[in-house]
Amino acid sequence: MANVDSIAVAPAEPDPTPRTGQASRPVGARAGLSRVRALVAAAPAMLTDGAVIAFALFTVLYHLAFLGDLRPSVTFRIWLLACVVLAVVAVLRARRRARAGSAPADEAPAAAEEPISARPATDRRLLIGVLVAAAVAAVSAGAAGTSVNVSWWIPAVAGLLAAVGGLLLVRQAWLSGPAPAPAAPAPTTGQSAYALVVSALVGISSFFMARNTPDDVYYVGKSVWIAERDLIPLNDFLFSDNVLPAMGSQPPIPSIEVFDGAFANVVGIHASSALWYVLLPIMAVIAALALWRLTHRWAPRRPLLAFTVAIAYLYLVAGDDAALGTFHLLRLHEGKGMFVSAVIPLMWLYLTEWFDNRSRRSLLLIVALSITAIGLTNTAAIILPMLVGAAGFAMLLVGRWKAAVVAAVAALAYPIGSLVVSRLVLGGMTATGADDAFFDAAYTYKRTLLFGVVGVISGLALWCGALLARRRTPALLAAGAALALSVLFVPGVLELLSALSGISVVLWRVPWLLALPTLIGLLCTVRVPAPTPALRRAASGGIAVLLVASFALFATPMWSSKSWVEVHPRPTWKLPQQRQAIAFWIKGLDRPQGLLLAPKTIMRTTPIVTSEVRVVLPRDFYLVEYDLNSQFAKDRLLLSDFADGTASPTPAELTPALDRLDVGTICVYNGNQYARDTASRLGYQEFAKRKAPGAMTCFRRLG
Repeated sequence: MANVDSIAVAPAEPDPTPRTGQASRPVGARAGLSRVRALVAAAPAMLTDGAVIAFALFTVLYHLAFLGDLRPSVTFRIWLLACVVLAVVAVLRARRRARAGSAPADEAPAAAEEPISARPATDRRLLIGVLVAAAVAAVSAGAAGTSVNVSWWIPAVAGLLAAVGGLLLVRQAWLSGPAPAPAAPAPTTGQSAYALVVSALVGISSFFMARNTPDDVYYVGKSVWIAERDLIPLNDFLFSDNVLPAMGSQPPIPSIEVFDGAFANVVGIHASSALWYVLLPIMAVIAALALWRLTHRWAPRRPLLAFTVAIAYLYLVAGDDAALGTFHLLRLHEGKGMFVSAVIPLMWLYLTEWFDNRSRRSLLLIVALSITAIGLTNTAAIILPMLVGAAGFAMLLVGRWKAAVVAAVAALAYPIGSLVVSRLVLGGMTATGADDAFFDAAYTYKRTLLFGVVGVISGLALWCGALLARRRTPALLAAGAALALSVLFVPGVLELLSALSGISVVLWRVPWLLALPTLIGLLCTVRVPAPTPALRRAASGGIAVLLVASFALFATPMWSSKSWVEVHPRPTWKLPQQRQAIAFWIKGLDRPQGLLLAPKTIMRTTPIVTSEVRVVLPRDFYLVEYDLNSQFAKDRLLLSDFADGTASPTPAELTPALDRLDVGTICVYNGNQYARDTASRLGYQEFAKRKAPGAMTCFRRLG
């Protein structure tokens, strides 16, 4: 374990020039091949950085559109034109640099890794203490969610000790080491090609796996509403037609739903198809490339192996509703999934680059990524300050206070500023009923980092990450992240944050500040003492196999039904196919004016299909925004239970609720005999029947 933080020397790339006696290619062919290889090597950075800048631009235009009351389609066309202009400018600048034969003036060239012998000595007693504390914390945290009765104080205290010790070790290495930062070498053509192929396969797999989540009725439903009306609903669009006050916990800052709706409107396709057949695969590719870029930058050796393990972790560790695997591919379209899967690794990457070279480009990307983050989810205003605070505190410990302050301003100014402005304009944010969803430290760990064997592996990645990451900036940032999360895992800290902030409902997301998949991948890069490089590589490969085998044996894969996922033989919407077919069938009926009353699952599906059919209860969870004790909520709950067949209220109880809500159509499954018999007594006439599967009868209001 004494060699746990040592770094292998990166092998030099083969000399591409032909040797004496070899057939030489024409100069033009060699130059063309060289350009192709350079383009492939740079492609992951070009795609991810370009996507960040492009979406940040749309978010800014979307926010500015409120001043001019522009329609989303107009904003989208302006954005397209701006992207074309920016692309042309970027190509012209690249050609000028190529002719000049030099790198951009504001970028520092990547430094080679320093030899093992040049690494400063560490305090071995402190190192051993950190490893022991990390092992105790990881094992006890992983056992806390099982039948083993472990007090959470044990992993909390041990983890805090490991995090503090790790930060001290990294700080000692920084201060006693050489001044130049050993930055990662640029990715080779082969490495980038592998990352591109894996990312493309990830994107393709997004077509075939469907996880229907209750939140889709809001996120996808909003895109559908915008696409069909070319308007941005500043008021409620689920229970009313942009009439009732909007939900206080959902200010209209994120732009991802508007982007999808505007794109669908301009192209002329259904918003759900635009989201799941066009945008989701692109998001999946960008998220995988973001993971690759951070893993390559932070891994001291064997980045391809670490990246492979990280991808395997995301695919094999799902199941739980809060597991990162359920957000990486299955919920990227909701914004918060893209935030945790792409924004988090890219923010750590850009901060690493900024602290290494302090270039204008790195700072610009931090600003653009912060805008992208708040354009994806309001959660960015909560998690980004924690992430940037962890990185800034670590840099302050080594005297980089100016760089830390500049990075904090760049990363937080727009997200916090946009939230403050929206609250001043629209009123204070509410979180009614949110306290009911609060999770303490132990359960927060269990939900995201999981428990059992996978929980132990997650704990080792968390508390040993600073010892495994490339030294100096990556190691320091990993140590800062571990310390921040360890403090949050101390019993009482999350409770205090909840009391002070009133954001209990999202505090379980604090583990998102980690780049956990990358840290998981770094576990296989530990330098195992071995007499030859071949044996060291074999040992790393063995560790990788053990990690992947553990995920396969002790976790629930992404494609399992236990992850609430359906795997289809062809690309599909992320909905149960029968519910989708029923919703389209109801849409095509000759219905009278008024709301639709149907089983809850059908009413939750309908807004994803069309905004033309308004339903009684899009989702019962959202009723907390409108007071569960109000007549507004009670009527909807009564009628939905009646349509579900879980209650049998009398016609005298149903009639006032039907009148108050103006219900024009009632559709129930044929198995709900009471509802079918009662509908005619309520003044409704049968007018449509659907055959099995999903046999259903619909009634419309007379007169």
